[in-house]
Amino acid sequence: MSESKKVAVAGATGRVGRHVVDVLTERGHEVVPISRTHGVDVITGAGLADALAGVESLVDTATGPSPEQQAATEFFTTATANLQAAGTRAGVLRIIVVSIINTDRLQGGYAIAKVAHERAMLAGPIPARVLRAAQFHEFVEQLVQWGTQGDVAHVPAMRTQLVAARTVAEALADLAVDPAAAPGPTLEIAGPRPENLVEMARLVVARRGNGLRVEEVSDPVDGAANESGVLLPGRGATLGGPTFEEWLDSPSFKGAAE
Repeated sequence: MSESKKVAVAGATGRVGRHVVDVLTERGHEVVPISRTHGVDVITGAGLADALAGVESLVDTATGPSPEQQAATEFFTTATANLQAAGTRAGVLRIIVVSIINTDRLQGGYAIAKVAHERAMLAGPIPARVLRAAQFHEFVEQLVQWGTQGDVAHVPAMRTQLVAARTVAEALADLAVDPAAAPGPTLEIAGPRPENLVEMARLVVARRGNGLRVEEVSDPVDGAANESGVLLPGRGATLGGPTFEEWLDSPSFKGAAE
């Protein structure tokens, strides 16, 4: 086992953050969870100084309550400023940030907010490293829920290389404890193979047995990009299992919507 590190995880109760906490803890590292549940607020800054005391590295997986461009941008830039400032005072050595593959090639509001997030982190005094991930396995059911009207679920047409949140968390944990992890080029991580999002949504609906009919729709802003494969990883990306269908057979799927 490598030397134990003290690592803070912003967004520790979120879809990816909770897995980062689990992975680091399982590997014997000291983890400081940062979330409002734990009495720490990245927007107001409350509790940040105490949370980051003695921390060597920080993993930023925090997300705001709204996907709308202005609200999301304000959340990411405010949180980044607070994390960078408090982290600098605490002597944090590096920050690892999770983002989205090719978010800078999209026009949708949340994608633009993530670009602002990346730029703010990379411009800060603490060296930062960005890991861009493909859409999570868990994201498919969320899209089904968002798009459901009556007995029909409208799901955007998309080619993507779906990846498990746990797999992304393992990569983030690797970077968090690696002294050479920041600064460096933006990295990518994705699942083992390209998938058609609508087909995967139909698999989810079949497993849940809720009788929904899934219909494909085109995103009015990024439809052409999504369908052309912009969200697929580049040749140098890290690819990791399980496949989406393997994940559906795992205990993780049962609790994914909780």
